Amino acid sequence: MTSMLGKTVLITGANQGIGKASAAALGALGAKLVLVCRNEAKARAAIADIERAGAKNVDLIVADVGSQAEVRRIAREFKSKYDRLDVLLNNAGVLVTERRTTVDGIEETLAINHLAYFLLTNELLDMLERSGPSRVVNVASEAHRGVRKVNFDDLQFERGYRSFAAYSQSKLCNILFTRELARRVDSKKITVNSVHPGAIASGFGHTYGGFTSVVMKLARPFLKTPEKGAKTQIYLCSSPEVTGVTGQYFADCREKKPSRGARGDDDARTLWARSEELTKVSAKVDAA
Repeated sequence: MTSMLGKTVLITGANQGIGKASAAALGALGAKLVLVCRNEAKARAAIADIERAGAKNVDLIVADVGSQAEVRRIAREFKSKYDRLDVLLNNAGVLVTERRTTVDGIEETLAINHLAYFLLTNELLDMLERSGPSRVVNVASEAHRGVRKVNFDDLQFERGYRSFAAYSQSKLCNILFTRELARRVDSKKITVNSVHPGAIASGFGHTYGGFTSVVMKLARPFLKTPEKGAKTQIYLCSSPEVTGVTGQYFADCREKKPSRGARGDDDARTLWARSEELTKVSAKVDAA
């Protein structure tokens, strides 16, 4: 890691867990932080902790990334206040107990864990390019191995919803999105990588209670602290060692080969096209 003085970092889902730990570490390195959080009260409390850890410049955008209108507002608000974006850390994520749909009518896990990454990144690509060399870091998971490939015939689990399968597929989407975006952008201007942080002792998985929450509580003594879990994404956001490295999947601060399903270029292109349809995004980068 190196000094982040003069760097502006946007982090989604930053009021707890590895998002908060990443913000604290990057802020202590001198980065200007812009945190995206859904709950303002929790976010303000987190900012106080982050500032106590050494951050000097922390801003907040209150928004729900499960809403596409809100994601677009995040991008507009950020662009209205800042003239550069050095690092975009797509970190917000959910593991839900039953099938729900967002205000846009999209299955919640897909909407928050993948489409929010896809949409926010596309909305900020012009600024990332102008600020280059810049970095996009997508928080994925080894849970992507829980499904063999993306089920494009039932992408939103309308038939036979299974919570962990939906989560696993969303994490597979993170890696495929990373792969395809890296292919589409100039790596001298923007690098894109995904990361497995490990199983973390945080508020993750407790949003809606139920069986998943019980399991996470029982597992807590065996999980990584948020500070340990955040190390790899902090590394990808700040280390000169990964300058120019793009399209890769990392764990424990090293490149790791993802599943075969996460290495399919055809599936990556298909996912991109379906994501454009679901977000009504006009492609900011060419498919060639």
